[in-house]
Amino acid sequence: MKKVRVGILGATGMVGQRFVTLLENHPYFDVTVLAASKRNEGKTYEEAVEGRWKLELPIPEYAKKMKLRVVTEVESVAKDVDFVFSAVDMNKDEIRAFEEAYAKAEVIVVSNNSAHRWTKDVPMILPEVNSDHLEVVEAQKKRLGTKRGFIVVKPNCSIQSYAPVIAALKEFKPTRAVVTTYQAISGAGKNFESWPEMVGNVIPYIGGEEEKSEKEPLKILGHVEDGQIVNATEPMITCQCVRVPVLDGHTAAVFIDFEKKPTKEQILEAMKNYRGEPQELNLPHAPKQFIHYFEEDNRPQVALDVDLEGGMAISIGRMREDTMFDYKFIGLSHNTLRGAAGGGLLSAELLYAKGYFN
Repeated sequence: MKKVRVGILGATGMVGQRFVTLLENHPYFDVTVLAASKRNEGKTYEEAVEGRWKLELPIPEYAKKMKLRVVTEVESVAKDVDFVFSAVDMNKDEIRAFEEAYAKAEVIVVSNNSAHRWTKDVPMILPEVNSDHLEVVEAQKKRLGTKRGFIVVKPNCSIQSYAPVIAALKEFKPTRAVVTTYQAISGAGKNFESWPEMVGNVIPYIGGEEEKSEKEPLKILGHVEDGQIVNATEPMITCQCVRVPVLDGHTAAVFIDFEKKPTKEQILEAMKNYRGEPQELNLPHAPKQFIHYFEEDNRPQVALDVDLEGGMAISIGRMREDTMFDYKFIGLSHNTLRGAAGGGLLSAELLYAKGYFN
């Protein structure tokens, strides 16, 4: 199959920059459009990100001289793409409107934004966990009046550090979880140069994160019924979210109860064997081992483990029985790779392998 044409909406932001680097020489996708706000129209990508490039990787050569388009000029962009990654920085109402406009222009939208996460017929995909939710796309296309266009979203970056474990242990019926996430500054689109106040600092508040962290896993663990996604009712999750002076990598401290309490050996075996369609299909950005467990007491660590399997694996450690809950553990995920651009790219690779771009 020839390569599919893709546009990156919000290409100059941190997540957009990740998409630009991840798509260099991709076996399935060819970047044909880079788009940003009106003020960047006509600039080369290199000009637009001068002084704003936030990654350690250099700007890929293919992108440097590409002229930026305007994300809201839907008809113009739609002519030159088959699908788009949406990573724009706008208010939710604007995002909802223009993502639906792209879908109605028969463009498939893979969104990094939260605007459509609670739309009942929009699947929120963690590819190894709920790829079956893609069946709701047909109902969404009927609502939108499209033949090909639809929207898929990825979940919040922080839940990837613990939601995969809940999914892997679903057979033991998790009933409640208490979670605290320690979130990197790149999750706010920052680095230490642009956010010097974070050096040596901890901020015990991240707007909107606690609600997302408590509710989004329940949509992912839900099921499709009558053209809509019905959320799971358990486990009940309560969460606190803290910003910490780390560049990349969200860590979670989790306490969890089960209806059918497993042994530690059963937990480790379930995590080791947990696979999804990305592994079965051998997708380019799928980790070979989705959930890695570390026996060492001082792992996982951001400095040692955040880039595991290209930043696409989940790292777990310190699984042990607790005095108040059944178990407690530590999780770690790369927030701008697995949690953002990489997770969106893996979702697009899944759509490609399942024939949605045909």
